[in-house]
Amino acid sequence: MGVPLYGDAPRIVIWETTRACALACRHCRAKAIPHRNPHELATKEAYALIDQIAEIRPPVFVLTGGDPLMRPDLAEIVRYAAERGLRVAISPSGTGRLTARALAELSAAGCRRLSLSIDGPDAETHDAFRGVQGTFARTLRAAEEAVEIGIELQINTTIARHNQDKIPEMAALVAHTGAKVWTAFFLVPTGRAQIEECLGAAEHEAAFAELFEISQRADFAVKTTEAPHFRRYVAQRVGSDGRPGIGDGRGFVFISHVGEIQPSGFLPITAGNVRTDRLFDVYRNDPVMRRLRDPDGFGGKCGTCEFRTLCGGSRARAYGFTGDPFAAEPCCVYTGGEAA
Repeated sequence: MGVPLYGDAPRIVIWETTRACALACRHCRAKAIPHRNPHELATKEAYALIDQIAEIRPPVFVLTGGDPLMRPDLAEIVRYAAERGLRVAISPSGTGRLTARALAELSAAGCRRLSLSIDGPDAETHDAFRGVQGTFARTLRAAEEAVEIGIELQINTTIARHNQDKIPEMAALVAHTGAKVWTAFFLVPTGRAQIEECLGAAEHEAAFAELFEISQRADFAVKTTEAPHFRRYVAQRVGSDGRPGIGDGRGFVFISHVGEIQPSGFLPITAGNVRTDRLFDVYRNDPVMRRLRDPDGFGGKCGTCEFRTLCGGSRARAYGFTGDPFAAEPCCVYTGGEAA
């Protein structure tokens, strides 16, 4: 086994607080449901989880869903995490619960960053993808309110066939919101998302070119999720090795609504449960987790690519396409010398 990447502790911890959500998104990783699961982690269990996370203080602790606002104890949980020294980010859904009052309450509790999803530059594109009319306008209003009260804003955009030709328009909208970060989530076939909606290898590369050009002039940071090969693209353009990316089980760990410990929400392989196992023992020692941090052991071209440490391919996408999380990234043009 090669040198493990981020083997000491994750840099990002994401907890799926609930799978309840009022939206009906076409791509939903969580296959969200209308009502809360009675087996979700209870408030005291959430505090116990936070106590463990506080031991290593990762740079980012994200509360996601479903819709975290479906939990009546959300502000209490945020306050407890903030008091334990964690930098808390929340990723709510664009529903009627996302009000100015709710944002003010979360800000007072200690929320440092709000992560909102906008999946098209207009209501028609976004609302069709999210499955409920009015979510586009509601999300933009929430973005404005967050900036006004001083919560740092991040915009997330799922990049797939429905909006692959709208990336420059999306960038203009992100700039208008005042966001500090724009994260492009490249679709992974898990949950409700289908392989047919994913971009192909050449389409990924074309999207990377647009994102790179935007990153050179934008006032906000441009990042990607489940597209580590964007780092390879950037390295080729600027001639820098860069820093190894964070990804599934590699600097990143996910806890499901019922406590399952997984490499990420897009790679639903369960390695333990926080109700019975210590989170970071599982992260550090589980065989699958450890192997995800060893790019030398990946299959196909990913295992021999000179960018395997920097990139390593999306392990979630490899799993979604082939059932093998260690297979080659199926949506990358690079073959180890020249783009095919």
